[in-house]
Amino acid sequence: MTPAPGLTIIYTGEGKGKTTAALGLAVRAAGHGMSVRIRQFIKSPCDSGELQILGSLADKIDLQPLGRGFLKKDLNAEELAAERIVARQALDLVREEMLSDAEGMLILDEVIYLVNFGLLEEEELLKLINCKPPALHLVLTGRGATPNLIAAADLVTEMRSLKHPFDNGAGAQQGIEF
Repeated sequence: MTPAPGLTIIYTGEGKGKTTAALGLAVRAAGHGMSVRIRQFIKSPCDSGELQILGSLADKIDLQPLGRGFLKKDLNAEELAAERIVARQALDLVREEMLSDAEGMLILDEVIYLVNFGLLEEEELLKLINCKPPALHLVLTGRGATPNLIAAADLVTEMRSLKHPFDNGAGAQQGIEF
């Protein structure tokens, strides 16, 4: 039986659950013996729950934060330039990894945000999708997937928030948002 081709999957939308869904896929794929790499584009090596628990599964799931932390909406020119450098370095690393290990699953967590913040061009992500090896499952997460990114994907899920504690001024909760 010929294996099915790898999919390009996007989790997008304003609602919660994009990273959570991608992490669920990672666990499922690892359970089937697939190679799984997760590259987080905005999160820094901090105290996130996924970083703590997946560290104990490092032989099955390789999680690497590539960012400098959560992005502010009002970055000044110097901060924006520094974030662009980090984003491009991360994308270069991911492209190299993707082409050198062409099977399994590669999750690019929060990479779509980088297009929204002007740190990467949409065309750069489209080129990455287009050079995806056939056997690799490529998963991209982040709010605001563009129509072109959606068209390039095989499977797209939009998370929509109906109600969230943020709406009432609550902050991020450990174990829920991080």
